[in-house]
Amino acid sequence: MGRAFEFRKARKMKRWSAMAKAFTRIGKDIVMAVKEGGPDPDSNSRLRAVIQNAKSVNMPKDNVDRAIKRASDKNQGDYKIVLFEGYAQHGIAVLVETATDNNNRTVANVRMHFSKSDGNLGTSGSVEFMFDHTCNFRINAEGQDAEELELELIDFGAEEIFEDEDGILIYAPFESFGAIQKELENRNIEILSSGFERIPQVTKKLSPEDAADVEKLLERLEEDEDVQNVYHTMDETED
Repeated sequence: MGRAFEFRKARKMKRWSAMAKAFTRIGKDIVMAVKEGGPDPDSNSRLRAVIQNAKSVNMPKDNVDRAIKRASDKNQGDYKIVLFEGYAQHGIAVLVETATDNNNRTVANVRMHFSKSDGNLGTSGSVEFMFDHTCNFRINAEGQDAEELELELIDFGAEEIFEDEDGILIYAPFESFGAIQKELENRNIEILSSGFERIPQVTKKLSPEDAADVEKLLERLEEDEDVQNVYHTMDETED
């Protein structure tokens, strides 16, 4: 198993555990998808992917339909993805993905979170290079052979495929998302969820006490309504 497998195993059930927060994040994803490609999922592949993710966290269909309708309103503002980079205590690099309709508010809040947790907000480019930007798909494993599928999807950019109790996971570079999504749909393979992640190239193991210091910042960031995802270089694998 490779880095993607270890990364996923360490993060599983640790992040995105709050259902209300997941709904908020997906609601923003719907707005951005509709603004970009329209309200019809049949012609908007990005929106199709978001709807799949909504189903994977049991977001009610009525919530999804309302979000699409709201996003279609010309008075609905758009959200922009903004990255923030910095360091937590003990030399742990932190990369924060936000979706915001008010950049001044988001900048102020993220800076405050770093400051109050004895971290330092860095400049653009100071941390991002430490992470590989990847895409991922979770598909129904029924009738599928993970090893055979890996060989077949290499030409579309797939780099790592593995199976767990929830299905088969496919990892690839960020740029391969569209090609893999199209190929899976062409094969009528059920996509349970999909998304993007930033996998740290190198991680650092901390003592439980030092790790607790870093967790204070991570928790503050993840509770912020503008924050979509938080990535870091702290080793979370079990000994």
